[in-house]
Formats: sequence, structure tokens, C-alpha cells
Amino acid sequence: MPDPMQPPRAVVRRDSGLWAAESALRRHGFGLVAGTDEAGRGACAGPLVIAACVLPEGRRGQVPGLNDSKLLTAAVREEVYAQVVRRALAWSVVVVPAGEVDRHGLHVMNIEGMRRAVARLDPAPAYVLTDGFPVRGLTVPSAAVPKGDATVACIAAASVLAKVTRDRIMVGLHDRWPDYEFATHKGYVTPVHSAALRRHGPCPEHRFSYVNVRRVGGRAVLVPPVREDGAVEGVTA
Repeated sequence: MPDPMQPPRAVVRRDSGLWAAESALRRHGFGLVAGTDEAGRGACAGPLVIAACVLPEGRRGQVPGLNDSKLLTAAVREEVYAQVVRRALAWSVVVVPAGEVDRHGLHVMNIEGMRRAVARLDPAPAYVLTDGFPVRGLTVPSAAVPKGDATVACIAAASVLAKVTRDRIMVGLHDRWPDYEFATHKGYVTPVHSAALRRHGPCPEHRFSYVNVRRVGGRAVLVPPVREDGAVEGVTA
């Protein structure tokens, strides 16, 4: 008997554009398709932010300038963010504080954040596309899309929502912790941030499960250590 959580495969050509995957799934009977993505996985400070988004069919869902958030300038991301919020049928954002990342682990909270973000969508999607790695425990069929934030519209929209939200949070944290220049470096492991971390030590917004933070902070953690590039040691996506 066919598994309802494993529907017939929808074949999508890689050169078919951002909206091809959603169009193919709709042709297979999935009216609402959500994408989900995160921002801040590779950062050593600040929250992990996960977003989910459902875009409408047709012209309204074709957000001008939409692309992988990493490929957009800050100004263009803000413009695209406003368009996504205005056009989306449903969207949600989940913010996971640095302390929660330390307590439970980066990858664990990334997956859990995606589940939470999808669960908050109203109307609920019939299908979910995730960026990069599969997410178990969703109540609807789903598929992981390699480099989905650059190839699937709803995932790209989620990446913009997550990135803009996190950047705004980091700019706000700069006012409280100006020594780290969070407004400019957003908590990523840049040479400037690394130098500030060595000079001042970590602040409460740093992730002590990260090797570079633990190296200067000395706090014990009970979760798998995370390398400076954001990869979890012993965990593969």
C-alpha cells in the first residue's frame, strides 16, 4: 500500500527557476507548499533564527528580487522582506536564544525550530520543502532540497525572513555589547569579531558550545562542540 507521507515524485529541472518546485507539487495536488530555512547557524553569538513561508500561486507569489538571502545586499533584503510579508499566505519566525542552542545542541534546535515554524503556519501547508537536510516529525510530507535557498522560492523567502530578523536582533544587541561590533559583524567568526572575543572574552549572547568561544570563555558544556564554521562535531546533516 502506498505511503501517504511519500507521495509520487515530482520531477523538477534545475534550470526551471525559483518557482518550479512549488508549481510541480501543486500539479500533484499539494495546494499549499511551505519552505523553511534558518539564519545564524554559523554564528558564534546571538540567536538561531528559523522561518517558514507559504507563497501564493501566480503573479502575487513572484516576489521581485527574491533570491538566497546570502546573495542579497542588506538594503535589498529589507525590500524583499517587506514584499514577502505583504504577499505571503502564511509565514512564521522562531527565535532560539544562544543559551538554548548551548543546552540542546545546534543541530537539534535547528530541526526543532523548523518543526515549530511550520507548526505555526496558518493556513497549514500540504507539503514542506526544507533547505539542505530532512526534518523528521512533520505532520505533512516533506523533502530536503540541497541549496534550496537558491533554487526554491518558498525556501528563499524563508531565508530572507530569517536573515533579516536575525540581523535586526544583532543590531539591537550591539547597543548592549558594543565591544563586539554585532551591528557590523552579526556575530559571525570574522577576524574583527575573533579579535574582540579574545580581547574582551565572551558576553552572555555568545554560544559557549562553540569551540572558539569555549577556548576563551572556559565554560563547560554538555552538548557536542561546534566548530568555528558552525558545523556540529559528530553530527552530519
